[in-house]
Amino acid sequence: MKEQKDRHTIWLTDHAWDAVENHYQKDNCSTRNECIEKAVRFYSGYLDAERADEYLPRVLSEVLEGKLGALGTRLGRLIFKLAVEENIMANLIACDMDVDPDILRKVRVRSVREVKETNGEIDLDDALVYQKGAGA
Repeated sequence: MKEQKDRHTIWLTDHAWDAVENHYQKDNCSTRNECIEKAVRFYSGYLDAERADEYLPRVLSEVLEGKLGALGTRLGRLIFKLAVEENIMANLIACDMDVDPDILRKVRVRSVREVKETNGEIDLDDALVYQKGAGA
């Protein structure tokens, strides 16, 4: 059920009216009045908060949670895609190579150590130099 609205006359500077004109459709408002009402409610909520500095952090927190949630979802999808590609590569290499399980274990231990030491910044050139020079 819609709340009854009454007509009120307000006086705005041209700058304030231009702001309403430029933003009301971007905020999915169907009318300029709706935009002004949302702005009044927003500012009233800001003033009604026990302390004004508590209102914005709550609003910012909600916005950040939404953005970070979307980022987490995107990163999760990208990591899954990388894991699939890595699995394909591992299977292709494994079907063409005859690697002793003991050597595989040693390479895994060394790889875990290298990833920890380099914080994940692995360089294929360094691995090649190690494999050709020091052996597995």
